[in-house]
Amino acid sequence: MKLWIIAVSLTLLSGYVYAETPEEKGLAIAVEADKRDSGFGDFTAHMTMTLSNRQGEKSVRKLRVKTLEVEGDGDKSLSIFDEPRDIKGTAMLTFSHALKPDEQWLYLPALKRVKRISSKNKSGPFMGSEFAYEDLSSQEVEKYSYKHLRDEKTDGQDSFVVERVPAYKHSGYSRMITWIDKEHYRPLKIDFFDRKNELLKTLVFENYRQYLDKYWRADRMLMQNHQTGKSTLLEWRDYRFRTGLSDRDFNKNTLKRAR
Repeated sequence: MKLWIIAVSLTLLSGYVYAETPEEKGLAIAVEADKRDSGFGDFTAHMTMTLSNRQGEKSVRKLRVKTLEVEGDGDKSLSIFDEPRDIKGTAMLTFSHALKPDEQWLYLPALKRVKRISSKNKSGPFMGSEFAYEDLSSQEVEKYSYKHLRDEKTDGQDSFVVERVPAYKHSGYSRMITWIDKEHYRPLKIDFFDRKNELLKTLVFENYRQYLDKYWRADRMLMQNHQTGKSTLLEWRDYRFRTGLSDRDFNKNTLKRAR
């Protein structure tokens, strides 16, 4: 049975309105957010990644991203680096899954080989950024347990505040606190706590745009590491939806040929 059916059915028992627990309300919010972003099919986009250290020194990388929605499971995605020259052609392929560990492969052009990323190493940094490998896979509802903590305004927007606890035992996080706007169910901010339950990072989403009159994407995503002083800014552009991508565009042979 679909999780969203379970969440809805919990609101009614024997003809009476049922008072949701914080856990049930948190799950219902996550299910609604997932439902609103379902059905896009596929998309491509360009991204600029800017890495900043504690001293404010910056390095810039440019890449292309392709994503294929998979019904009944997590999405497939391919990220291809175009700049700078020393990492040009590096590519990462991700098969996200709802209940089993994600699968990820990295193509390193200097070695001309595909390296599989261990399912126990998803907490490692992606290409030196403040984004971990697990941050870059699609966030399926079943990957977490949920608890609604409170409602509050975030940057002037009425928001739900929901705690997520990873079901995946090798996650680098003990929990996350997510702010989700009540109108469109978009994530506005996420606090990530490390395995010691100390605040590690904060991700802020900015400049949302709507595509196909339904799907919202943030133009800017800023990840700040509170423990190291480093940050990574992702700036997105040129979104194109329903471009005709298929499973054939997402396999290890495609990874080697990525240009």
